Amino acid sequence: MSTIELATQFGRQALLTAFMVAAPILISGLVVGVIISVLQAATQVQEQTLAFVPKILAMTLALFIFLPWMVNILVSFTRTVILSMSTFTR
Repeated sequence: MSTIELATQFGRQALLTAFMVAAPILISGLVVGVIISVLQAATQVQEQTLAFVPKILAMTLALFIFLPWMVNILVSFTRTVILSMSTFTR
């Protein structure tokens, strides 16, 4: 495998890993934000902090729930990169 192909593969895998790690937190913020927005539109309460605080709480909760999974994904990616680099330098 050439250097360009290896760099492209690492870049693609890094982007996919970043998306996988960020997805649970971003999706939880999105879902809570949409629910709060619908409730605000239905009740016509337009308080900005009402939308901000639940999103932050939901995203923090998602971080604590998914943190072991995220660390596992990142360690797996790092292990793959290090092992690939050690076989490439020979």
